[in-house]
Amino acid sequence: MAAVVLVHGLYHRPEHFAMVAERLQTVGTEVVVPELHRGSLVADTAAVQAAVDALQEPPIVLGHSYGGSVITGVRGARRLVYLAAFVPDAGESAAGLGGASPKLQGAISPEPDGSTSLHPDRAAATLYGDCPGPLAAWAVALLRAQAPGCGRGVPERHSWKHTPSTYVVCAQDRAIDPGLQREMASRCTDVREWQTGHCPFVGQPRLIVELVRELLATNTSRSQDEGATTTR
Repeated sequence: MAAVVLVHGLYHRPEHFAMVAERLQTVGTEVVVPELHRGSLVADTAAVQAAVDALQEPPIVLGHSYGGSVITGVRGARRLVYLAAFVPDAGESAAGLGGASPKLQGAISPEPDGSTSLHPDRAAATLYGDCPGPLAAWAVALLRAQAPGCGRGVPERHSWKHTPSTYVVCAQDRAIDPGLQREMASRCTDVREWQTGHCPFVGQPRLIVELVRELLATNTSRSQDEGATTTR
């Protein structure tokens, strides 16, 4: 069965991908959405690696925002998809590449235990500004506090250097500058640009479903063609 692993970013939860996951499952795709917030980039990467290793076939692995740093360190993907995400090279971290925009930084509130959270109104405007009000409110209510330091983590490997990759630039993003996204996209095999905000899996899940299905079909067709060539 075709499979996809969806990797959320900072402050987010697997539930934010619910609409994408449900639609992909409806068309027969196996979907896994690991929980991050393991305390470090190394631990988050290990959680996603375990999800990839548990699947029978190499999956498409999609990372959103900080999730790009996570999937960069993962082995065994058939394709990587960076959704408004960081694409670190050797020695680089999400924070070092540019990190959060001033708008997103302005939404971050420190907590007494050293973690941070997002101010609800500012988070709605920054992350979900292109979503209807009730949908943005649903997404904001799911956000959780974030332990410090993950954004400064440096991946131990760089899978985009030897795995096919697609970058999706979100041109109306207020959380990660679209110009920075375009710079990072130059490291990937294929680039798309959508007129969306930072979180299209909330506002326009159809776009992600269509992209994943297209990439799965392209990969399958290529494998069949290669098999036919080998047979001849």
